[in-house]
Amino acid sequence: MSRRLTHLDDAGHARVVDVSAKPVTVRQARAEGYVRCSPAVLELLAEGGLPKGDALAVARIAGLQAAKRTPDLVPLAHPVAVHAVEVEIVPVSTPELTGVHITAAVRTADRTGIEMEALTCVAVAGLTFVDMVKAVDKRTVLDGVRVTAKSGGRSGDWTVDG
Repeated sequence: MSRRLTHLDDAGHARVVDVSAKPVTVRQARAEGYVRCSPAVLELLAEGGLPKGDALAVARIAGLQAAKRTPDLVPLAHPVAVHAVEVEIVPVSTPELTGVHITAAVRTADRTGIEMEALTCVAVAGLTFVDMVKAVDKRTVLDGVRVTAKSGGRSGDWTVDG
C-alpha cells in the first residue's frame, strides 16, 4: 500500500484526483449510524406526537437528498452518478441503545467509489433526526457513523466483519 496521500499534489496542496482513465464499474457502499435519545422520544415517535412531525420520514428524505449532494458538502469528493439510494431508520430500544439505527446503501456505475455518499446520507439523516427531536431531548447524540461494506472498483469488496 502506498503511503502517499492521493489528494495532495507534489507541493502538498489539496487536489481532486484525476480518475478519468479508470474504467466505469458498478460500485456500492453501505454505511450505518445511530442516534441515541431518551425513551420519551421513542414514545412520542410511536404515538405521532413529536412537535415537528414525522421525524423518520423527514430524516429519510434528508438522507436521500444528502447522498446526491455529497460533492457540494465534501470538497474533494468526486461528483459521481448516484443511481440508487436506500435509507432505513429503525427505532431501537435495548439495554445498549435507545434511539434509532440508520443504514444506507448507495449504488453507482462510475469511475470512483461511493462510500462518501453513503456516509453523508447516514450523517445528514441522523442530524435531521436530531433536529426533529431536540425540543423533546436536548441530549440526543449522533454516534457511530461508519462504512460497513463496499463493493466494486480496483480495491474489490470489503465488509466491516471481514
